[in-house]
Amino acid sequence: MSDTVISQTIRPFQVTHRGILAIAVPMTLAYLSTPMLGVADMAVIGRLGDAALIGGVALGAVIFDFVFATFNFLRSGTTGLTAQALGAGDRTETQAVFLRSLLLAALIGLGVIAIGRPVLSLALLGLGGSPAVQAATTTYYDIRILSTPFALANYVMLGWLVGLGRAGAGLLLQTVLNGANIALTVLFVLGFGWGMAGAALGTTIGEILTACLGLLVVLPSLDRSARPSRAAVLDRAALIRMVAVNRDIMIRSFALLFAFGFFASRGAKMGDVVLAANAILMNVFLVGGYFLDGFAAAAEQYAGRAVGANYRPAFIRSLKLTLGWGYVLAFLAAAIFALGGPLAIDFMTANAEVRASALEFLPWAVLTPIAGVLAFQMDGIFIGATWSRDMRNMMLASLVLYLAVWWCAEPALGAHGLWLALIVFLSARGITLAWRCRARVKATFG
Repeated sequence: MSDTVISQTIRPFQVTHRGILAIAVPMTLAYLSTPMLGVADMAVIGRLGDAALIGGVALGAVIFDFVFATFNFLRSGTTGLTAQALGAGDRTETQAVFLRSLLLAALIGLGVIAIGRPVLSLALLGLGGSPAVQAATTTYYDIRILSTPFALANYVMLGWLVGLGRAGAGLLLQTVLNGANIALTVLFVLGFGWGMAGAALGTTIGEILTACLGLLVVLPSLDRSARPSRAAVLDRAALIRMVAVNRDIMIRSFALLFAFGFFASRGAKMGDVVLAANAILMNVFLVGGYFLDGFAAAAEQYAGRAVGANYRPAFIRSLKLTLGWGYVLAFLAAAIFALGGPLAIDFMTANAEVRASALEFLPWAVLTPIAGVLAFQMDGIFIGATWSRDMRNMMLASLVLYLAVWWCAEPALGAHGLWLALIVFLSARGITLAWRCRARVKATFG
C-alpha cells in the first residue's frame, strides 16, 4: 500500500530554475541562521574558557535534538501534506492540514514538559560526561524544556509556509527566531553573567516571541471562504494518514538523532576535550547541512505539489534540478570549511587543548557536506511525496551500517574511526534512498 494519496486529475505546472531558487535561496538563508544559534551558544560559553561548560552545551544540544527533532515530523509532515493539497487544488484541505498539525503540536509540547525530568535522567545516564558537564547540562535543560510547545508550533508554521511555497515568510520567522535567540543569549550570558541559565533563557524567550509572530503572519492569510469545518479538521481518515506519515518520520528522525547522540556519547567517553572538539565540529557540519537544506526545502514543495497534481514530469524535473544545485553547494561548503575551519574553531573556543583536537579532526568535518548532500536532497523528495515508510526503512538500514563501521574502526583509529563511521552513515542514507526512488516514482505515478 502506498504512503501517498494523489488526485486522479492531472494538473500540469512548470518547474524552473527560477522557481526552485525562489524557494531555495530564502530557505537557505533561513536555515543557515539555525546552526548560528548553536555556534553562538558554543562561542559565548566557550569564551568562558571552561571545557566542562562547552561539554554541557554540547550534551544539552543533543538532548534537545532528541526532544525537538524527534518531533520534526511536525514540520516535514506538514510540508508534504500541504504541498500535496496545494497541487490537488484543495484549499480547504490545505488549511485543515495546518490546524491538525497545530493541535498535535500543542498536545505533544505539553506532554514533553510533563515527562521532562525522567527524560533528562535517562539522557544523562546514556550520554555520560563528567559531573561538572552533567551539572551544566541540567541547568540548561530545566529552563529550555519550557519552550517545547512554542518550538513545535514554530515547526508547524514553518512547514505549512514551505508547503505553500511562501519561502519569504519562512525566512522572516526563522530570522526572528534565531536572531532573537543569539541576541538574548549574548545579553544574558556575557552582559548579565547568567552563565548556562542565560543561554537557555535566551533560547526559550526566542521561541515564544517567534510563535507569537508566526500566528500574526499565518492566521490573517487563511482563506475564510475555504475554512474547514471542525469535522473536516478532525476527519478520521485524514488524522490516520497524518499519524501514519508522522509516525514513520518520527522513527526516522529518532534514528538520525540516535546516530548523532551516539557520536556525542562516544566523544564524551574519550574525555571533555574530545567531547568539546567534536561538538565544535558538529556545529560546522550542521552549518553545511543547513546550507544545503534550502534546496531540500524546494524539493519538498515541488515533489509534494507534483504528487498532489499527479504530474510526473514536474516531479522528475524537480528531482534533477534540486540534486544539481545541491551538489554545487556541497563542494562549495567543503571548500569554505577547509579554508575557514581553523578561524571558526578559534572563534568558538579559547581553550588551547580543544582547539588542537578540533584541528586534528577538521578534515572529517570538511567531507560531511559532500557525503551528506544526496541524503539531504532525497530526504526532501521523500518528505514532499510522503514516502515515509521508505525513509524510515532506509534510515534504519544505514544506522546498522554506521554501528558496524564504528565497531570495527574505533578500536583501531580512536576518534578518527568514529568520524569515519559518521561519513559512511551519511553516504549510505543518500545511496539507499536514491535506490528506492525509482520504484516509488513508478508506483506513485503509474
